[in-house]
Amino acid sequence: MTERYDIIVIGSGPGGYVAALKAGQMGAKTAIVEAAPNVGGTCLNFGCIPSKALLATAELLHTIEQAGGYGVTVPAGVSFDWPAIQKRKDKVLATLRGGIEGLFKARKVTLIHGRGKLAGAGKVLVEGAQGKTELTAAKIILAVGSVPSRVPGWPTDPNVVCTSDEALHWSSLPKRLLIVGGGVIGCEFACMMRQFGVEVTVVEMLPRLLPPMDESLGEELAKTFKKRSIACHVNTKVDELKAAGAGAIAKLSNGQTVEVDKVLVATGRRPNTADIGLETVGITADRGFIRVNDRMETSAAGVYCIGDANGRCLLAHAASAHGVTAVENALGHDRPLTAAIPWCVYTFPEIAGVGLSAAGAMEAGLPVSIGTYPIGHLGKAMAVGHTEGFVKVVRNRETDEILGVHMLGHNATECIAAAGALIGAKASVTDFAETVFAHPTIGESMKEAAEDALGVALHLPPRKVARIVAG
Repeated sequence: MTERYDIIVIGSGPGGYVAALKAGQMGAKTAIVEAAPNVGGTCLNFGCIPSKALLATAELLHTIEQAGGYGVTVPAGVSFDWPAIQKRKDKVLATLRGGIEGLFKARKVTLIHGRGKLAGAGKVLVEGAQGKTELTAAKIILAVGSVPSRVPGWPTDPNVVCTSDEALHWSSLPKRLLIVGGGVIGCEFACMMRQFGVEVTVVEMLPRLLPPMDESLGEELAKTFKKRSIACHVNTKVDELKAAGAGAIAKLSNGQTVEVDKVLVATGRRPNTADIGLETVGITADRGFIRVNDRMETSAAGVYCIGDANGRCLLAHAASAHGVTAVENALGHDRPLTAAIPWCVYTFPEIAGVGLSAAGAMEAGLPVSIGTYPIGHLGKAMAVGHTEGFVKVVRNRETDEILGVHMLGHNATECIAAAGALIGAKASVTDFAETVFAHPTIGESMKEAAEDALGVALHLPPRKVARIVAG
């Protein structure tokens, strides 16, 4: 007998599991199908969480190395135990996996292990250890995520050339590491691995690190990397990569040759939508992505797609928001998702932003004024010894709309939530500037930058205005 559900979710990453929980909360009979041994998807098992666990240790090491500047003496120096670091990371992952499964039980969500694929309107075929099972549902939500991109023609030995999937679970560290790609993943790994004593080289084919983001962020991060002896080659390609002994040799387009023990390919991710039965419901993918509207509806009635696979925003928290939106619409509510999605980079110092960059706003033809504030001017920054960075507020100078907020500095990934909330509430830059932030905090820098965008900053020297007089 075929089991019937109100909603079936394929994939238990941050989009899928949140969608399943929301469906259970709203009273729908719900099943979630997961092909991997563990729930949580890439975010929990190969991305957000394991990388942040390792970065937490790396940043702690960095802080201890600066202890002398705080008046603290560390007589024996500082060292680390890589197997113990990995063990701690694995414990965090196991705890979170157990938490998700516990929430499924609490919401009466049925977890089914096996590979799920569409098998026609309202049908999902699950291939698992016990054979094939067909499920039916009124609505189906695809939460199949993405996988790391690899470079055709390069060595395929994962012990030498790997992606973040493998690198987060290395049993031992390389002495020399080449990171191909200077985006979020590449920069986070560079920051982390250098702190663990690895000699790191980053190659980015575009003109700066973090190329999609406000240009000042990548430029400032490059200065930090230079101080930490992380070699960065921008405007550069890897023309050739060959295995050499137990490692690899890379020939770069700038004429340099780099010999390393491991290569981390961090050139982006591609949708995991191959062979999931799209043709059985008439969905045609666009370069692998399943296009949706603001309600997460695909071109097939009753089928929704959330998270990385729809290509709208390849971030875990975006997937979770998509999941809630898809369920609400699947169960009869009219709830388009229009919220601004913040993004974060967990280097140290951290980087975060939400909304348009200054260049993006100007390319869109919007009249802008820009406010900036150096974080090092803050009393809190000086007190805690984290004076690197700045905040930039991008304002529509005609409507006073907050177009974007961008930040590099201590706790930036926590602070950006305030900017996202204000943009979501359609607050103005004047509202931002008039918000009372606690003192002393790093968050005060956002208020100061908003004031600067209005030309009324109190903690910056007066702006110089050039007066042009007609002759």
